[in-house]
Amino acid sequence: MTPSPHPIETFDVVVIGGGGAGLAAAIEARAAGRSVVLLEKNKALGGSTAWAVGSVTASATPHQIRKGIKDRPADHFADIPGFAGALQPRDNDALRRVLCDEMPATFRWLLDMGLRFYGPMPEPPHGRPRMHNVLPNARSFVHHLARRARSLAVDIRLESRAIELVRVEKPIVGVEVEVAGHRRRYLASGGVVLAAGDFTASAELKSRYMGSREALVEAVNETATGDGQRMALAIGARVLNGDLALGPELRFVPPCRTPFVGKLPPWPLLASFMAWSLDHLPDRFLRPFVMSFVTTALAPSPDLFRHGAILVNRRGERFVDELHEAALALAEQPEKRGYILLDRRLAEQFSKWPHFISTAPGVAYAYLADYRRNRPDVYCASADLDSLGAKLAMPAGALRRSVEHGLAFDKYRPRLDSGPYVALGPVRPVFVHAEGGLAVDTQHRVLDQQNIPIPGLYAAGATGQGGLLLKGHGHHLAWAFVSGRRAGRFAAYESISARAAA
Repeated sequence: MTPSPHPIETFDVVVIGGGGAGLAAAIEARAAGRSVVLLEKNKALGGSTAWAVGSVTASATPHQIRKGIKDRPADHFADIPGFAGALQPRDNDALRRVLCDEMPATFRWLLDMGLRFYGPMPEPPHGRPRMHNVLPNARSFVHHLARRARSLAVDIRLESRAIELVRVEKPIVGVEVEVAGHRRRYLASGGVVLAAGDFTASAELKSRYMGSREALVEAVNETATGDGQRMALAIGARVLNGDLALGPELRFVPPCRTPFVGKLPPWPLLASFMAWSLDHLPDRFLRPFVMSFVTTALAPSPDLFRHGAILVNRRGERFVDELHEAALALAEQPEKRGYILLDRRLAEQFSKWPHFISTAPGVAYAYLADYRRNRPDVYCASADLDSLGAKLAMPAGALRRSVEHGLAFDKYRPRLDSGPYVALGPVRPVFVHAEGGLAVDTQHRVLDQQNIPIPGLYAAGATGQGGLLLKGHGHHLAWAFVSGRRAGRFAAYESISARAAA
């Protein structure tokens, strides 16, 4: 380690990232009696956890037991491969076992901090209902974990961006950080935990592992720039499953104002009342409430295109077979924004079950009328195509030409016919999260190119996904909390060992 000209502080454990995984790691390391600093580059804690729908999937939970559902970690372990399909050979079975075995205790750990859930909800191919949705919203995770961390005197430093890892020969001993344009160095007498999220917002890493077209696609979390992966790669680590991601997919642009559900305070009493209401109140009372969430920035159903809807760019031009890489193609269009065009037939069809515009798993389905009522900013209707195009500030006649001329593949699905017409959008192409995480062992130690642990370096959450396939709702957050807790504990134990050796 070269002498640093910058200020230096020393802790037992340094945690990089203030999302679910980082907060869990900091809490557990501090609970073990170690001094802990948590470094977050943004102005607030949360990371991708704050953007999540808010479901966690677990077996043997109190919610299952109350409903007479007999479920075991072994059953959960056996069901997960059903989500992976042909990708199953690429899964990390050892980490999958860790996830399933540890999640029951981690779920109770979350309950003990004041979090409340509704469920369990079914989600095939799970053989039993095991998806639990947090109440009132995903902000609850950050609120309760941050409160616990602060109560334990975790030293939280915001607007502190990790730049590079510091090592002495092989061991990692700290991290160099940029704070307000100046460098600081944080040393760890025990371990450094990387919990900085995925790399969906890093054009460089997307290009490297996915491709040049994918590099153009935006991220749901614009600050998920792969800082943990980047720093670890620089000292000899490797990324597994870097080519896999949820996306690219189309999503409605988010509303300008936070919806009502997103503003609800994360009070346990309110969450408990909401859980009771979801079980006991008639749907007609609950529907307006849940629609304010289900019509936010979710993905439009691919069934829209299968039944004849078309996708046009800002100029009203149709540019792609909507059933083949539409999101990638939209990323190459002006402003990376487009509109989904429906005619009268489709408007009627997607106004009732089984044809919906969007859904949040285990919550509700949203139909065309729900978007007209809740998202007027992404709903535009008119009697004819020319007037609709004028409302959307498109070149005169562009929409009409896109519909009249069609494309060769239209013979495989219905053509748009008569008005009135509806344009839903703007929609944008996004990656929700990337699966590419650092290779880690079952103690969450980062592995080098020879599969040997790098001393002093741990990774959790998306940064330390280790080849684990997390398809299905509720598994990413479950892994964030399970791996974060364990990485924090192992880093704390390394601190104890380091002290004993000294």
